[in-house]
Amino acid sequence: MVEKTTLLELRLEVGSARFFCFWAMVIDRTVSRIWEVATQIADGEGMEVVDVELRREGSRGGRVLRLYLDKDGGPNIDELGRVSRQLSELLDTHDIVEGSYTLEVSSPGINRPLKKPEHFRRFIGKRVRVRTGDMIDGRRSFLGILGEITDEKIKVEVEGKQYEIPFSMIEKSNYEHDWSA
Repeated sequence: MVEKTTLLELRLEVGSARFFCFWAMVIDRTVSRIWEVATQIADGEGMEVVDVELRREGSRGGRVLRLYLDKDGGPNIDELGRVSRQLSELLDTHDIVEGSYTLEVSSPGINRPLKKPEHFRRFIGKRVRVRTGDMIDGRRSFLGILGEITDEKIKVEVEGKQYEIPFSMIEKSNYEHDWSA
């Protein structure tokens, strides 16, 4: 049975990494367990887990488990393949994911998601896109330059105006590569 906990109530710690829980989302214990197991494997390969998604996709509603990994210089196909094989074996052996699913392991891409404060800190001074669950000064979508970061919030400058966005209000966020630079 998969138990769900609201992210507002949950602050997950895996090793030395703290994950902040974004408001208006639900995390299930299956994804938490996958993240924990994947982190151990990725650490062993010199990589970090950027994101884990478990969702239904396609017209038949098949489940896809998507794992995004990164490291300095980016992971190569052989490294991703090793993690995929190790993770697949562990997930199957310990029956962490109920039923059938498709496992996909890849790099996060150029417009990578920002999930942890450490992710945000790497992109200070860069362009980010942030979507909030609730309105802040009449808007939910922010595309601007990432400024100061604390344990509770980030600051984003959009068209000359500073917005303070608490982590608890963030639904989705990612780095936005500036193709004109």
